[in-house]
Amino acid sequence: MAIRLATEYVKTCLQLTEAEMAKFIRMFVDHGAFLQVKVLENGNQEVVLPDDAGEEIVLSFEREMNLYVCRGTCRIRNKNLVNLMRKAVAEFKGDAVVHRIYAAYTMVYTYKQGAVVRITENKDAVEKVIYEYRDTVGQLEQLFHKNEVEQEIQMLKAQVNHLLDMRNEMQEAAIREHIDGRLHKLTHRLFVLEA
Repeated sequence: MAIRLATEYVKTCLQLTEAEMAKFIRMFVDHGAFLQVKVLENGNQEVVLPDDAGEEIVLSFEREMNLYVCRGTCRIRNKNLVNLMRKAVAEFKGDAVVHRIYAAYTMVYTYKQGAVVRITENKDAVEKVIYEYRDTVGQLEQLFHKNEVEQEIQMLKAQVNHLLDMRNEMQEAAIREHIDGRLHKLTHRLFVLEA
């Protein structure tokens, strides 16, 4: 089994309310992570986590409206912190691109709203898709609710009815021929749409 060298959160975005921010910090403390929270003068906060080999991971949360927003990149080597960050991204519906780095390859996990939507393996500059989420139910629902064709059919039928009424009222042969030409085109289009 390959040994993971590090996990890098390349593009991370967490948006937390004040209550969620407290829960985020408590989650790390409850799992034995030593952390330091720095409250900056403008309301922003920095969560500093000690990683292996004496390095520090700094997660900066900027105050935006009523949310604490963390955007950034960090490299984590401590397995406990890696698991806690994964849980945090999932629980707080975060977006992230995570590189799990091994000696011979890198696994890239893409998270959207806390769920893994894509996993790729990058090895020797070749990307291989391992998993990709496809919302087939959503796509089918979208197709089911798509009704442009039905709307066009209704519009064409209304035009045909209007032209038939006009044709019945007109006495001039030239105008009737013009209306017949339009009716021919509209009925052909109806036939195509209803087929």
